[in-house]
Amino acid sequence: MSLHCNSLHIAVAAQYGLGMALDHAILVSLHERSATGYDLARRFDASIGRFWRASHQQIYKVLGRMEAAGLVASELVVQDGRPDKKVYSITADGTAELVTWLATPTPREALRSEFAVKLRAMHLGDRATLVAQVRQRRDEHVEQLAYYEASREKYYPAPPSPDSEEAGPYLVLRGGISGERHAISWCDEILAFVGQS
Repeated sequence: MSLHCNSLHIAVAAQYGLGMALDHAILVSLHERSATGYDLARRFDASIGRFWRASHQQIYKVLGRMEAAGLVASELVVQDGRPDKKVYSITADGTAELVTWLATPTPREALRSEFAVKLRAMHLGDRATLVAQVRQRRDEHVEQLAYYEASREKYYPAPPSPDSEEAGPYLVLRGGISGERHAISWCDEILAFVGQS
């Protein structure tokens, strides 16, 4: 069954020109709530963009491609005194693509870190500069952790049911919290190692 799902997903992805996670991130967002391209871009900036970056241009381009493929549909909303707007929603084919995609194993994501490469060569640079960069990075992770913790307190004072629609976003938020805690711990370890804790 899983082989069939995988080959079906590959065929669907080829048919619709999918394959990038951006397409699926947009489908997930539209499954949660219909939106204009502008609203989607704002959602990406505020939440999804914390783990998947996309420019406004990319989002509009993908929306056009997915609409042509029948995965999303748009409705033109006429507005008085303002330009008309297109509101996008996911179609039955778009939902079917999400279900197929969810059944497909996710390959391990490669870690790309300029910071880690700099650490590999730290013996060539100035230690004070390295320490300043690590401290700045730590401060950024502390700030991001505070943002995630505030979101958790506001939206999830108690964990949701594993069967609810909120379970996935909750687990993604928990992953963000764990990642920031780990990043802070790693910065502390680096500072202790170089004698600057």
